[in-house]
Amino acid sequence: MRFVTLGLTAALLTLAACGNTVTERAATGGIGGAAVAGPVGAVVGGTAGAVSTMN
Repeated sequence: MRFVTLGLTAALLTLAACGNTVTERAATGGIGGAAVAGPVGAVVGGTAGAVSTMN
């Protein structure tokens, strides 16, 4: 279970803010989360991607 948590965290940090628009960031976060933790990861990754901001 610890590896899933670490993998999900890594995926969120690397993919959550990948994209120019909120939709693109949510999509890439969702894909990264789904690859690591399935449906729950997709929801968490999509949410993290949608709320992240580009500076």
